[in-house]
Amino acid sequence: MAIEPDTKDWTWVLTDPCPECGFDPKAVDVSKLPELIHENTRGWYGALDDADAAVRPSANIWSRLEYACHVRDVHVLFAERARLMLEQDDPQFANWDQDVTAIESRYDEQDPAEVSVALVEAAAEMAAVYAGVRGDQWQRVGRRSNGSVFTVETLGIYYLHDVVHHLYDIGGPAAGSPAAP
Repeated sequence: MAIEPDTKDWTWVLTDPCPECGFDPKAVDVSKLPELIHENTRGWYGALDDADAAVRPSANIWSRLEYACHVRDVHVLFAERARLMLEQDDPQFANWDQDVTAIESRYDEQDPAEVSVALVEAAAEMAAVYAGVRGDQWQRVGRRSNGSVFTVETLGIYYLHDVVHHLYDIGGPAAGSPAAP
């Protein structure tokens, strides 16, 4: 059985807590996004250290390696989007199909050690982007190809849920979530 493509609109996580991972968007202090990103990244340390990192728990669920590749790419993509919003007026983001990316980039065949390093580096870049946001910049807008409008603030919250949720998906703590214990 193949991985079923995720076609859900997850923008609801901007207003409601996630019943799966416990992420509460209302509890996010966006000025603390850099620290929350770093905290989440620490949760990935060691996730790819064993020989089973590339083994799927079932045929229709990504392995820890595949999730880590996705999270690395999420860090890169959202840093690019946040920078676009800070540099341009109301940019429209190119469509990104995470499922096609996973297949074309062969997530399941990547080197876990390289992915670990790249994930940490990409997270640090994303944290740096958000560390530089000031004042009215939080309200600058951008939009996805489907028309969903984000501010720099809501993009950061949406992104944070994604990386928190995927750490939860691999059995890690909801590190970086303001609702995490």
